[in-house]
Amino acid sequence: SLPVSVCLIPSLSNQIQSFVHIQVKDVNEFSPAFKESMYKATVTEGKIYDSILQVEAIDEDCSPQYSQICNYEIVTTDVPFAIDRNGNIRNTEKLNYDKQRRYEIMVTAFDCGQKHAREDVLVQVNVKPVCKPGWQDWNKRIEYKPGSGSIPLFPSIHLETCDGPVSSTHTTIELQTNHIGKGCDRETYSEKSLQKLCGASSGAIDLLPSPSATTNWTAGLLMDNNDIIFKFDGKQGAKIPDGIVPKNLTDQFTISLWMKHGPSPGLRAEKETILCNSDKTEMNRHHYALYVHNCRLVFLLRKDFDQADTFRPAEFHWKLDQICDKEWHYYVVNVEFPVVTLYMDGTTYEPYLVTNDWPIHPSHIAMQLTVGACWQGGEVTKPRFAQYFHGSLASLTIRPGKIESQKVISCLQACKEGLDINSLESLGQGVKYHFNPSQSVLVMEGDDIENINRALRKVSYINSRQFPTAGVRRLKVSSKVQCFGEDVCINIPDIDAYVMVLQANEPKITISGMDHFARPAAQFESERGVILLPDIRIVSTVTKTEHSKKNDGANKPVVLEEMLHDLDFCDVLVSGAELDPEQECLELDRTELQGKHLDATNSTAGYSIYGADTMHNYEQVLQQIRYRNWYTSATFERKFRIKCSELNGHYTSNEFNLEVSNLLVNTNSNYMDHVNKVIVQPQFLQSIHHPEESISTVHNSVVPSVATVVIVICVSVLIFIIAVGVYRIRTAQQHSSTDNESSKENEMDWDDSALTITVNPMEKYEKPHRAEEESEEEDEEEEDTTSAESDESEEEDDEEEEEEAIVQKRGKQNLTRQEQLEWDDSTLPY
Repeated sequence: SLPVSVCLIPSLSNQIQSFVHIQVKDVNEFSPAFKESMYKATVTEGKIYDSILQVEAIDEDCSPQYSQICNYEIVTTDVPFAIDRNGNIRNTEKLNYDKQRRYEIMVTAFDCGQKHAREDVLVQVNVKPVCKPGWQDWNKRIEYKPGSGSIPLFPSIHLETCDGPVSSTHTTIELQTNHIGKGCDRETYSEKSLQKLCGASSGAIDLLPSPSATTNWTAGLLMDNNDIIFKFDGKQGAKIPDGIVPKNLTDQFTISLWMKHGPSPGLRAEKETILCNSDKTEMNRHHYALYVHNCRLVFLLRKDFDQADTFRPAEFHWKLDQICDKEWHYYVVNVEFPVVTLYMDGTTYEPYLVTNDWPIHPSHIAMQLTVGACWQGGEVTKPRFAQYFHGSLASLTIRPGKIESQKVISCLQACKEGLDINSLESLGQGVKYHFNPSQSVLVMEGDDIENINRALRKVSYINSRQFPTAGVRRLKVSSKVQCFGEDVCINIPDIDAYVMVLQANEPKITISGMDHFARPAAQFESERGVILLPDIRIVSTVTKTEHSKKNDGANKPVVLEEMLHDLDFCDVLVSGAELDPEQECLELDRTELQGKHLDATNSTAGYSIYGADTMHNYEQVLQQIRYRNWYTSATFERKFRIKCSELNGHYTSNEFNLEVSNLLVNTNSNYMDHVNKVIVQPQFLQSIHHPEESISTVHNSVVPSVATVVIVICVSVLIFIIAVGVYRIRTAQQHSSTDNESSKENEMDWDDSALTITVNPMEKYEKPHRAEEESEEEDEEEEDTTSAESDESEEEDDEEEEEEAIVQKRGKQNLTRQEQLEWDDSTLPY
């Protein structure tokens, strides 16, 4: 209310003044309004604050009662906050960053007339965690799609030190892949294929091959299904048959193997034999051996006695922690007697101990080479295995006469997956880094934290295998931070993450080509023989799924042609009885293998091409395999089957069947062979683009044997009819009239054209008669067509007798006719 004074002026006659006081009362017409449209504050978790922030409202009323803000209130319910009369907001309990990182509350204000604000105000309270030193902004799971190359593991990572006085940082990144095969996702090609790829010298003998008919000594051993890994449980050993390895090794040879071994069982550690060559009977002398004893690798080599009766180096010892760490390692023992060098994972190690011994006296006792245990032929009642191995072995080879270079050794143990650094130049001078040989461990050091952050963001994972082993690869990042004047001032928790390698799209390998052909016997008997697979084609396709927006976003499979990758073997095997070496063989010019990573073996069961190489190179070699049969007086038929593989049988092709035969029985076989080609060829050309369809279409296109007989009979009858027609022309030329001469001549011209097409395969065979007949036909008239047709009906009754006569006549001139048919075939259209 406001006081008002009013002056009343009286009339002049009275001369009196009066004052009236009027009190104006204020009305609460305005609502409180906040000064800010929104309030923000940040608090640290785990603390109780007296005041987080203060909100403030004003009122435009004039009186003290309505212009003052008497109260504030939090409108949002169930929040751990309170507000006082002055607008100070505080938390009523300790906040947890992991539970809730942000709170949004609505606050209103009341003036002293209890009129609330026109609009409530939003108050936003952010909760930040207590500063914990460690790596921030990284993902626990990193997906890797095969063929992606190198992908960064931690593209946004940074180290939080909570403002600590850091002077240097030491970080180790470790990729754990030991659970995958031999570790490091190495290629699962056979040892022979890897030797070829790495350029190793030829002559390596695989002592632990995959079990087969020719390598059956490993059939009883325990195997890992995922790879050619043999597990020895201390109860098994394998005898290597005589003749696989030379009895007397030279002064130069190499032993290589993959081994995973743990501490020896039992209180008293015994020798655990990897490879041993000992007396088969009578005595128990060890001529050479490789074994583990007390986590030491020992190589024993006893030379035979000769003129030099002196001590010689006999035992070479290496003490390495890796021998008993239960992890896969690659060992190579290079022997250049008297020097023996060990390579483990590509690094050279000299023996810490060399023991000398006397040479062995010569004897005529046979020796037994064993793997996984040593053969004890003497000093026991019954010969038996002893000194069993406990662990896993793979790719155990021995190469007599040569030692392996360090370059080849590094290639054979190289990893196909590992850690990588993109843009090494951008790391700068402030960061030092070091990789282990397999690139599974990376160590980085630096003084500046920001440089370390940038360096770690560039660390990548790479897998160069086209079909990598799918699954998890564990990642561990451990760090040590040093402060000024202190050893370790901040504890940085380790990072535990993993790379998930996704399953690669499996390839479908398809072999196509002509699956049946016949050739003259002379070609099979020739020096070069017959090429079996002149047009073989190997195609690999892969099916991928793409997300389609149509059809409710369903995934739609798409087939991609011509996926390029390597093969590791192709077999051309004989179906049925094996080849008779006195009569037939498969041959291949070895020069075809030059310049390729391929090798080949031959036997009566077939031909095997092996080595990791391109499909194109395999096609080139397979197209040069020849089949010879130098005894083809009788009819024969041979069937072959062709099959190819990638990654040592992980992916296999279809089984392509080929059938070959000679042309000895059927005189028209050459003609029919060309007819078959005319039918087959267009479909085969199509099969290059559609290999799956080619196998069935080509197979169905071959003319059946019954159809061949019918055609032969028809041709024979036609020849006979022509001969009779010519004879009747001769007899009828004297009785023909000049009036119908021209018409008959025109009719004969038409017959000539038809006969020329039909009889063309036999044209050379009938040449003496045809020459005479044609000369006569030029000057003589032809017989009436109606009489020839009536004669045809009479001749059909004697069809069988005439065929027998023709067959007999044909048998006498078999060779001449075969040559003529070959000449005639060339005139047929294709």
